[in-house]
Amino acid sequence: MNVRQFIPIIALLTPLVFILTAIALSGWFNIVDNALSDLGHATRSNVAILFNLGLVIGGFLLYSTALIDSHVEAVYRAIMGFAGFSLALVGVFDEVYGRTHFIVSLIFFVTILSFLIYYSSRTDGWRRNGALAGIVASVASWALHFALKIPPGAAIPELISIFSVAPFYLDVFTEGFKMR
Repeated sequence: MNVRQFIPIIALLTPLVFILTAIALSGWFNIVDNALSDLGHATRSNVAILFNLGLVIGGFLLYSTALIDSHVEAVYRAIMGFAGFSLALVGVFDEVYGRTHFIVSLIFFVTILSFLIYYSSRTDGWRRNGALAGIVASVASWALHFALKIPPGAAIPELISIFSVAPFYLDVFTEGFKMR
């Protein structure tokens, strides 16, 4: 694996490591009752700086990956570049910013969902089926959360969305994905 293929892995793992570290150090976070962004609330969270820094760095790395991976189809690069930018905005405009935070978070999750939708339209076989399953899982988890408050916090739908797109992001950005 060359350096170019390693950067997307670092871009994916960086915010996840910061999130997991913030969860471990918070002493109060509950995956069922909280949103991940509760960890980044500047006035209520003892781990806000750590959490938000992880999102900003991760967003920068995702954006950078999209810029430097010229071997990847332009639409994938545009979607993931925008996802990286919006992820960084989630860290900058934490929950203290109220509606602005909600909007940039929504933009991030809709953007990664659009990556899955585009991926499923450009692939076949197990790749398409996996992406379609990720779309269904993401949409269903958000629908349950918003319509029925199941679960009460957003962390589970957030993680489902992130882990649904992760393998396909890695497929595109580390394998030198080419259209067949």
